[in-house]
Amino acid sequence: MRAAVPVLTVVTVIVALWYAACVPMNIKSVLNAAERAGTPVAPEGAKARRDMFSIGLVARNGFAIPATWAQERPRLPAPHQVAIELWQTTVLKKIGSKRSLVYHGWVTLSATLLGFAIGTGLGILLAVGIVHSRVMDMSVMPWAIVSQTIPIIALAPMIIVVLYSVGVQGIIPKAVISAYLSFFPVVVGMVKGLRSPDAMQLDLLRTYHASKTQGFWKLRLPASMPYLFASLKIGIAASLVGAIVGELPTGAVAGLGARLLAGSYYGQTVQIWSALFAAAILAAALVGLLGLVERLVLKRMGMA
Repeated sequence: MRAAVPVLTVVTVIVALWYAACVPMNIKSVLNAAERAGTPVAPEGAKARRDMFSIGLVARNGFAIPATWAQERPRLPAPHQVAIELWQTTVLKKIGSKRSLVYHGWVTLSATLLGFAIGTGLGILLAVGIVHSRVMDMSVMPWAIVSQTIPIIALAPMIIVVLYSVGVQGIIPKAVISAYLSFFPVVVGMVKGLRSPDAMQLDLLRTYHASKTQGFWKLRLPASMPYLFASLKIGIAASLVGAIVGELPTGAVAGLGARLLAGSYYGQTVQIWSALFAAAILAAALVGLLGLVERLVLKRMGMA
């Protein structure tokens, strides 16, 4: 219970600030709607400017403050609006419905997991090669670092166009983008982990006439496990981002990226925020699942 108090305190402060931010963000449309309804809320000189004086006057009147938290298409939706939208599109909608966030989340999750598997496998293989080959260390590692300097929002359309031109469509282009974002953390973390054994441990293996292969399986790989899981947690979150970004240039009709696109097209900010929160919840669940696997594996290895 004590551990939950700081978390609840931070969440409460964030929600309070969020509600407070909704007032200046949405007050203009509230004032305009009041004027169209014939309910003046500000002096004539303040109507044209909509400055802080108008906001302060509305605050004193009090009636318009709740209206900033209940607009149909607000600039900034209130927390309860996002929560209601999440509830309606997850619990109250059938999973197979095109308006269900569970359906769209599964579409994005499938591309995320495929891309994560590809990126993880590639990252581990590259890390093993870099650790055991000075040539790869000097040649591959710099290119891996340089590859991450290219903005994914600029690279994603290029990848999709190239793959579409050779007939590769569907989940594969999104998985490739996910793999591109997830392989680099795995490479860096795995290289650090494989190099974590100190010189005395390596010398001890040489004393026992252990081969490089035996040193890898008996020492380097077990020592790299904490580093690997730390990088996997970063990689899975990056992979989810890649899957969502991969849905944006294609005009996808399914996936969390598609929900973001549809919300932006029709000015449905509540839908956009609910999709963002769904993505955050999905990422947290994936990272939490990896954390559980990490504890089980390290405990099995006697490292936890």
